[in-house]
Amino acid sequence: FDCDTTVGPFRLTDRMEITEWKPGRAMGVRHQGVVGGDGRFTLKGIRGGRTRFAWEERLHFPLWCGGPVGALLARPVLTRIWRSNLAGLKSRVERDEPPRTTSRRARRSRRP
Repeated sequence: FDCDTTVGPFRLTDRMEITEWKPGRAMGVRHQGVVGGDGRFTLKGIRGGRTRFAWEERLHFPLWCGGPVGALLARPVLTRIWRSNLAGLKSRVERDEPPRTTSRRARRSRRP
């Protein structure tokens, strides 16, 4: 599927593929775009009826984006963005808020 992504002032579309699916436990994803990579989301029950959500991501920067050096320089910025994204997700999940859509394409795909 195509996923509209915003990183700071940059807007791009990533082509994503689900590589693992374990309902209620894990989802793996591979994405191709300006920066490619693999990620994995996991859920694990913990004490008090709570759930631990973990997100791992390995990105591959092309040489024209600085390759490994570009990845090293982008790491602090991307870490801050992802922490903010995860805090927003946590807040929405705890409020039982439905997911937001930001593109017309996504809104159209949700129509009956």
